[in-house]
Amino acid sequence: MTLFDKFSKLAQDRAALIQDKQKSPFGTRIDQIYSPTEGRVGDRRVVLAGTNNYLGLTFDPDCIAAARHALEEEGTGTTGSRMANGTYGSHWALEAELAEFFGRRSAMVFSTGYLANLGTIGTLAGPEDIVLLDADCHASIYDACRMGGSQVIRFRHNDAADMEKRLRRLGDRARDTLIVVEGIYSMLGDQAPLADIVDVKRRLGGFLMVDEAHSVGVLGEHGRGLAEAAGVEADVDMIVGTFSKSLGAIGGFAVSQHPELDLLRYASRPYIFTASSSPSSIASVRAALKVMQARPELRQRLWDNAGRLYSGLAALGYSLGPQLGPVVAVTLGSPQEGVAFWNALIEHGVYVNLVLPPASPGGQALVRVSVSAAHSFEQIDRIVEAFDRMRPLVASGEPASAQLVEGAASAG
Repeated sequence: MTLFDKFSKLAQDRAALIQDKQKSPFGTRIDQIYSPTEGRVGDRRVVLAGTNNYLGLTFDPDCIAAARHALEEEGTGTTGSRMANGTYGSHWALEAELAEFFGRRSAMVFSTGYLANLGTIGTLAGPEDIVLLDADCHASIYDACRMGGSQVIRFRHNDAADMEKRLRRLGDRARDTLIVVEGIYSMLGDQAPLADIVDVKRRLGGFLMVDEAHSVGVLGEHGRGLAEAAGVEADVDMIVGTFSKSLGAIGGFAVSQHPELDLLRYASRPYIFTASSSPSSIASVRAALKVMQARPELRQRLWDNAGRLYSGLAALGYSLGPQLGPVVAVTLGSPQEGVAFWNALIEHGVYVNLVLPPASPGGQALVRVSVSAAHSFEQIDRIVEAFDRMRPLVASGEPASAQLVEGAASAG
């Protein structure tokens, strides 16, 4: 028995999913980027429909110019943590701008969205505390609870009644329970019933945190996320999110009206012991935040594209996620069929995300299409056409893997 033997089954399971000449969906390499919506995978030019680039700002001229200026003026990196030498004036400026944007007292910026959850949840909730969370919450939320050692209680996905039942069981402890939900869930693209969740919180107590990673820039009149769209911002104690979706860069944040948020700077290990975001990333996020507020038509374009894709795939008879949004999930069959389908889509010129069990529900594979404001209607129609070409193969009910590969090869 060696240190690496524990991974042998994982290697076997992974190898069994990939047939000859298939590309691996694990750690996909995009070999060239042409624009927010086009790239090259291997020898195939593809429409990029799996990037979470909701507003298409990765190539925005203002964002690129701001990043270039910061690179020239402040260098490639801070070479230090926020607690040491890694806090520049631009980090403080972005925190002030985020606090103002969300209408909160203060904000903290982290190096990634993953670390934002670790650094807030993992610090707030320790071994004596309870975290009540939606069962479909992101892995970073579960990892944060594990890091802090808190007691985790899950309620059924998007079920406020089940949440209330579990909160009632806690009695007086409900008042200090940390409740965690997401604005838009990244796998199926559905939204939390936040108004119902807030109603439970008002009656029974607790502190409510909403992870708005996929909903900032997408929901709400000003793009502040689901809490704004649902009209319950005053009842949300803390919002966490990321810069790697609508804001087109990398990093994470937490905002709160509670003055104690600033004390997390002295207790949060992911904040204290991680190198801070580079000046160019901070600068591009500051520019993106301004663009997002100045150009609400980007959000409207995103929703127009999402509606066009969702209705197009629904008309083809595909099983979709329950709610219209920028994440359109298409449920498939077995993991093997999912890998074959994903490969066939690339051969048809479309890149999406493949999700396999246990991350996907029901033991079935799904492909996750993320829409961008930068997609043209023609590109949305090309995505629908690619799904249409493969529909007879999926609908046949026969083993799909060989058929999908053969069909894609002939189409290519």
